[in-house]
Amino acid sequence: ANNIDPSQFRPSDPPPPRRPQHFAESNENEEEKQFRRVFQQLAGDDMEVSPNELMDILNRVISKRKDLKTDGFSIESCKSMVAVMDSDSTGRLGFHEFKHLWNNIKKWQSIYLSFDSDHSGMIGSDELPRAFEAAGFPLNEQLYKVIIRRYSDENGNMDFDNFIGCLVRLDAMCRAFKTLDKDNSGTIDLDIKEVRFPFEWFSYQRVSFNTGIPFVLCAKHTVVGGW
Repeated sequence: ANNIDPSQFRPSDPPPPRRPQHFAESNENEEEKQFRRVFQQLAGDDMEVSPNELMDILNRVISKRKDLKTDGFSIESCKSMVAVMDSDSTGRLGFHEFKHLWNNIKKWQSIYLSFDSDHSGMIGSDELPRAFEAAGFPLNEQLYKVIIRRYSDENGNMDFDNFIGCLVRLDAMCRAFKTLDKDNSGTIDLDIKEVRFPFEWFSYQRVSFNTGIPFVLCAKHTVVGGW
Protein backbone atom coordinates (compact mmCIF):
# COMPACT_ATOMS: atom_id res chain seq x y z
CA ALA A 1 0.00 0.00 0.00
CA ASN A 2 1.50 3.31 -1.04
CA ASN A 3 0.87 7.02 -0.60
CA ILE A 4 -0.43 6.89 2.97
CA ASP A 5 0.67 9.72 5.22
CA PRO A 6 0.34 8.53 8.84
CA SER A 7 0.51 12.14 10.05
CA GLN A 8 -3.01 12.63 8.66
CA PHE A 9 -4.45 9.90 10.85
CA ARG A 10 -6.28 10.89 14.03
CA PRO A 11 -6.43 7.87 16.36
CA SER A 12 -8.21 8.15 19.69
CA ASP A 13 -6.35 8.87 22.90
CA PRO A 14 -4.96 5.80 24.69
CA PRO A 15 -7.20 4.25 27.33
CA PRO A 16 -6.61 5.81 30.75
CA PRO A 17 -4.62 3.96 33.44
CA ARG A 18 -6.63 2.23 36.10
CA ARG A 19 -6.93 4.22 39.33
CA PRO A 20 -7.83 3.11 42.86
CA GLN A 21 -11.62 3.05 43.15
CA HIS A 22 -11.76 5.37 46.15
CA PHE A 23 -9.67 7.98 44.33
CA ALA A 24 -11.70 7.68 41.14
CA GLU A 25 -15.06 7.96 42.88
CA SER A 26 -14.04 11.06 44.85
CA ASN A 27 -13.03 12.87 41.65
CA GLU A 28 -15.98 11.97 39.41
CA ASN A 29 -18.67 14.33 38.22
CA GLU A 30 -22.35 13.41 38.34
CA GLU A 31 -22.38 11.97 34.81
CA GLU A 32 -19.44 9.68 35.62
CA LYS A 33 -21.07 8.58 38.87
CA GLN A 34 -24.22 7.67 36.98
CA PHE A 35 -22.19 5.75 34.39
CA ARG A 36 -20.37 3.93 37.21
CA ARG A 37 -23.69 2.78 38.67
CA VAL A 38 -24.73 1.39 35.30
CA PHE A 39 -21.33 -0.23 34.86
CA GLN A 40 -21.60 -1.93 38.25
CA GLN A 41 -24.93 -3.46 37.22
CA LEU A 42 -23.37 -4.72 33.97
CA ALA A 43 -20.03 -5.90 35.35
CA GLY A 44 -21.10 -7.37 38.67
CA ASP A 45 -19.27 -7.34 41.98
CA ASP A 46 -15.78 -7.62 40.50
CA MET A 47 -16.32 -4.36 38.54
CA GLU A 48 -14.58 -5.82 35.49
CA VAL A 49 -15.85 -6.88 32.07
CA SER A 50 -14.48 -9.99 30.35
CA PRO A 51 -14.66 -10.51 26.56
CA ASN A 52 -17.71 -12.75 27.02
CA GLU A 53 -19.43 -10.17 29.20
CA LEU A 54 -18.56 -7.43 26.69
CA MET A 55 -20.10 -9.51 23.90
CA ASP A 56 -23.30 -9.98 25.90
CA ILE A 57 -23.51 -6.24 26.72
CA LEU A 58 -22.93 -5.04 23.16
CA ASN A 59 -25.29 -7.57 21.61
CA ARG A 60 -28.05 -6.71 24.07
CA VAL A 61 -27.69 -3.04 23.20
CA ILE A 62 -27.57 -3.39 19.41
CA SER A 63 -30.42 -5.91 19.36
CA LYS A 64 -32.69 -2.98 20.27
CA ARG A 65 -31.46 -0.84 17.37
CA LYS A 66 -33.44 -1.35 14.19
CA ASP A 67 -31.29 1.18 12.30
CA LEU A 68 -28.10 -0.91 12.65
CA LYS A 69 -27.65 -3.99 10.47
CA THR A 70 -25.54 -6.57 12.30
CA ASP A 71 -25.04 -10.27 12.86
CA GLY A 72 -23.92 -9.47 16.40
CA PHE A 73 -20.47 -9.01 17.88
CA SER A 74 -18.43 -12.20 17.89
CA ILE A 75 -16.25 -13.36 20.76
CA GLU A 76 -13.13 -12.78 18.62
CA SER A 77 -14.17 -9.20 17.97
CA CYS A 78 -14.74 -8.62 21.69
CA LYS A 79 -11.40 -10.19 22.56
CA SER A 80 -9.81 -7.70 20.17
CA MET A 81 -11.56 -4.80 21.88
CA VAL A 82 -10.47 -5.95 25.32
CA ALA A 83 -6.87 -6.45 24.12
CA VAL A 84 -6.81 -2.92 22.71
CA MET A 85 -8.32 -1.20 25.76
CA ASP A 86 -6.79 -3.36 28.50
CA SER A 87 -4.18 -0.85 29.73
CA ASP A 88 -3.10 -2.96 32.73
CA SER A 89 -3.03 -6.38 30.99
CA THR A 90 -5.61 -8.06 33.22
CA GLY A 91 -7.55 -9.52 30.29
CA ARG A 92 -10.61 -7.56 31.45
CA LEU A 93 -11.88 -4.00 31.26
CA GLY A 94 -12.17 -1.89 34.38
CA PHE A 95 -14.52 1.06 34.67
CA HIS A 96 -12.40 3.70 32.92
CA GLU A 97 -11.25 1.30 30.21
CA PHE A 98 -14.83 0.27 29.49
CA LYS A 99 -16.02 3.88 29.48
CA HIS A 100 -13.27 4.81 27.02
CA LEU A 101 -14.29 1.97 24.67
CA TRP A 102 -17.96 2.82 25.07
CA ASN A 103 -17.34 6.45 24.09
CA ASN A 104 -15.39 5.34 21.01
CA ILE A 105 -18.20 3.01 19.93
CA LYS A 106 -20.76 5.79 20.40
CA LYS A 107 -18.63 8.17 18.31
CA TRP A 108 -18.17 5.59 15.55
CA GLN A 109 -21.85 4.65 15.67
CA SER A 110 -22.76 8.26 14.94
CA ILE A 111 -20.40 8.25 11.94
CA TYR A 112 -21.81 4.92 10.75
CA LEU A 113 -25.37 6.24 10.76
CA SER A 114 -24.45 9.52 9.10
CA PHE A 115 -22.88 7.69 6.14
CA ASP A 116 -25.66 5.12 5.76
CA SER A 117 -27.18 7.34 3.08
CA ASP A 118 -29.82 4.86 1.92
CA HIS A 119 -30.86 3.95 5.50
CA SER A 120 -30.24 0.28 4.83
CA GLY A 121 -28.52 -0.20 8.19
CA MET A 122 -25.26 -0.92 6.36
CA ILE A 123 -22.52 1.14 4.70
CA GLY A 124 -21.93 0.45 1.03
CA SER A 125 -18.48 0.25 -0.54
CA ASP A 126 -18.98 3.64 -2.16
CA GLU A 127 -19.74 5.20 1.25
CA LEU A 128 -16.87 3.59 3.17
CA PRO A 129 -13.99 5.93 2.16
CA ARG A 130 -15.74 9.02 3.53
CA ALA A 131 -16.88 7.15 6.64
CA PHE A 132 -13.34 6.07 7.50
CA GLU A 133 -12.01 9.55 6.77
CA ALA A 134 -14.63 11.04 9.10
CA ALA A 135 -13.44 8.60 11.78
CA GLY A 136 -9.91 9.96 11.35
CA PHE A 137 -8.44 7.45 8.91
CA PRO A 138 -7.98 8.64 5.30
CA LEU A 139 -6.93 5.45 3.54
CA ASN A 140 -5.92 4.91 -0.06
CA GLU A 141 -7.80 2.80 -2.61
CA GLN A 142 -5.63 -0.27 -2.11
CA LEU A 143 -6.33 -0.37 1.62
CA TYR A 144 -10.04 0.13 1.09
CA LYS A 145 -9.97 -2.98 -1.09
CA VAL A 146 -8.18 -4.85 1.72
CA ILE A 147 -10.81 -3.70 4.20
CA ILE A 148 -13.71 -4.61 1.93
CA ARG A 149 -12.33 -8.11 1.35
CA ARG A 150 -11.88 -8.70 5.09
CA TYR A 151 -14.86 -6.92 6.64
CA SER A 152 -17.60 -6.52 3.98
CA ASP A 153 -20.04 -8.97 2.49
CA GLU A 154 -19.95 -10.25 -1.09
CA ASN A 155 -21.65 -7.05 -2.29
CA GLY A 156 -19.13 -4.79 -0.59
CA ASN A 157 -21.52 -3.72 2.18
CA MET A 158 -20.27 -3.49 5.76
CA ASP A 159 -22.51 -4.03 8.77
CA PHE A 160 -22.14 -2.36 12.15
CA ASP A 161 -20.15 -4.96 14.09
CA ASN A 162 -17.60 -5.29 11.28
CA PHE A 163 -17.30 -1.50 11.03
CA ILE A 164 -16.56 -1.25 14.75
CA GLY A 165 -14.23 -4.27 14.71
CA CYS A 166 -12.23 -2.79 11.84
CA LEU A 167 -11.98 0.64 13.49
CA VAL A 168 -10.87 -0.87 16.79
CA ARG A 169 -7.90 -2.52 15.09
CA LEU A 170 -7.15 0.43 12.84
CA ASP A 171 -7.28 2.87 15.75
CA ALA A 172 -4.99 0.73 17.92
CA MET A 173 -2.52 0.17 15.09
CA CYS A 174 -2.30 3.88 14.26
CA ARG A 175 -1.98 4.89 17.90
CA ALA A 176 0.83 2.39 18.51
CA PHE A 177 2.62 3.29 15.29
CA LYS A 178 2.51 7.03 16.05
CA THR A 179 3.96 6.34 19.51
CA LEU A 180 6.88 4.38 18.05
CA ASP A 181 7.48 6.62 15.03
CA LYS A 182 9.17 9.35 17.06
CA ASP A 183 10.69 11.14 14.04
CA ASN A 184 7.45 10.99 11.99
CA SER A 185 9.25 9.19 9.17
CA GLY A 186 6.46 6.68 8.53
CA THR A 187 8.88 3.83 9.32
CA ILE A 188 9.83 2.12 12.58
CA ASP A 189 12.49 -0.44 13.52
CA LEU A 190 10.97 -3.27 15.52
CA ASP A 191 12.77 -5.50 17.97
CA ILE A 192 10.70 -8.35 19.36
CA LYS A 193 12.31 -7.74 22.76
CA GLU A 194 10.82 -4.25 22.82
CA VAL A 195 7.57 -4.52 20.88
CA ARG A 196 5.23 -7.49 20.97
CA PHE A 197 4.23 -8.54 17.44
CA PRO A 198 3.66 -11.86 15.69
CA PHE A 199 7.03 -13.55 15.88
CA GLU A 200 6.98 -15.06 12.41
CA TRP A 201 6.35 -11.82 10.56
CA PHE A 202 7.54 -8.74 12.42
CA SER A 203 10.51 -10.00 14.43
CA TYR A 204 13.57 -7.78 13.97
CA GLN A 205 12.27 -6.01 10.89
CA ARG A 206 11.91 -2.48 9.66
CA VAL A 207 8.19 -1.98 9.20
CA SER A 208 6.57 0.94 7.44
CA PHE A 209 3.09 2.20 8.17
CA ASN A 210 2.09 1.16 4.65
CA THR A 211 3.42 -2.38 5.13
CA GLY A 212 2.09 -3.03 8.61
CA ILE A 213 -1.47 -1.82 8.31
CA PRO A 214 -2.80 -4.41 5.81
CA PHE A 215 -1.33 -7.23 7.90
CA VAL A 216 -3.01 -6.01 11.08
CA LEU A 217 -6.35 -5.38 9.42
CA CYS A 218 -6.45 -8.85 7.85
CA ALA A 219 -5.21 -10.82 10.87
CA LYS A 220 -7.84 -13.15 12.27
CA HIS A 221 -6.89 -12.39 15.88
CA THR A 222 -5.62 -9.32 17.63
CA VAL A 223 -2.14 -10.17 18.84
CA VAL A 224 -0.54 -9.42 22.17
CA GLY A 225 -0.02 -5.71 22.66
CA GLY A 226 -3.34 -4.68 21.12
CA TRP A 227 -2.36 -4.93 17.45
